[in-house]
Amino acid sequence: MFSCLACSRSFPLHQPIWRCPCGGRLIPGAGPRFDRTALTGRDGNLWRYREAYQLSESASPVSLGEGFTPLAPVQFGGHAIQAKLDYLCPTGSYKDRGSAVMLTQLQAWGLTEIVEDSSGNAGASVAAYAGLAGIRAHIYVPDTASAGKMAQIGLHGGHLRKIPGSREACAAAALQAAEGTFYASHNWSPHFLLGLKSAAYEIAEQRNWVAPDWVVTPAGNGGLAGGLYYGFRDLLAAGVIERMPRIAMAQAANCAPVYAAWKQGLNHVPAIEKQPTVAEGIASAQPVRGHEMLEALRGSNGVVQTVTEDEIWGAFESLAAQGLYVEPTSATAAAALGILWRAGTIGASESVVLYLTGSGLKSTETIARHFAGRF
Repeated sequence: MFSCLACSRSFPLHQPIWRCPCGGRLIPGAGPRFDRTALTGRDGNLWRYREAYQLSESASPVSLGEGFTPLAPVQFGGHAIQAKLDYLCPTGSYKDRGSAVMLTQLQAWGLTEIVEDSSGNAGASVAAYAGLAGIRAHIYVPDTASAGKMAQIGLHGGHLRKIPGSREACAAAALQAAEGTFYASHNWSPHFLLGLKSAAYEIAEQRNWVAPDWVVTPAGNGGLAGGLYYGFRDLLAAGVIERMPRIAMAQAANCAPVYAAWKQGLNHVPAIEKQPTVAEGIASAQPVRGHEMLEALRGSNGVVQTVTEDEIWGAFESLAAQGLYVEPTSATAAAALGILWRAGTIGASESVVLYLTGSGLKSTETIARHFAGRF
């Protein structure tokens, strides 16, 4: 079952729906208790946790082999940490976790056409998995989105709709189109959120079922932070891990609505007036899943850290020197980690998983422009 955050109405899993008729967001109800013993002999991908996604019985995985990306030991800022390399997912970003699960359910529902909006990575991912599922996908993007990401969307078979103006204008255009076509939004879909729980399961399993002290991640619209929190909460409830890791969310100082709400002790995330940032993937003035982000912060005793544009680029270079070529959005998490170490918020002896979300190859033009003349 799914339930509405606004009115608490419940909906069965077999009903094709992306939000409550009242306009509220849907969140997953309690699924089957996580069973570690059931994993024996299963393939090493996110489908080894299939029961957690609450899919229709008739659903057959729409898959490109996503999941079980490396949890690599690296040195960063003079500390030994582990980096979750989700930029190695099939389309180059962690969004494949949600897309695979969401498109599997949409295919089981018999949908043939969908609408999605994205700053780039989610659009490319949804286009790829929609094509695999035989579903026509209309992908709305801001006209300022990366040319490389737009090309990837088109080459995956997505029907590109370029919208002038902000990311928020793009979302508004997609919502209008959704009046006549199913809205397969990575920000709204409860099945997309369920797919993102797999990241927490993998991190725990790759660490022999010992949760890290901290997970540090970029934070934009809230799907990844919420998925990580719900996933670790499942494991804790099942007695698979002994503690909830603390979640540290990184936001660009030029667009930090969650930071503002958290500092004010609010239970919702009001819209802010954002400034341009190189971290385009998390530049949301009012995150759709702001409630879930605040819940994850409070439920994990987490923190939000803002980072400047210069700090993002500095962390980007440090990661690249370690062989980790990520897009600037991913580097926000590394920049935040450095600040939290220096402030003593994260202790030098505490275990850290740094979540790296998107490939640097997605941002070639931006990166080349920033470093013009150096190489």
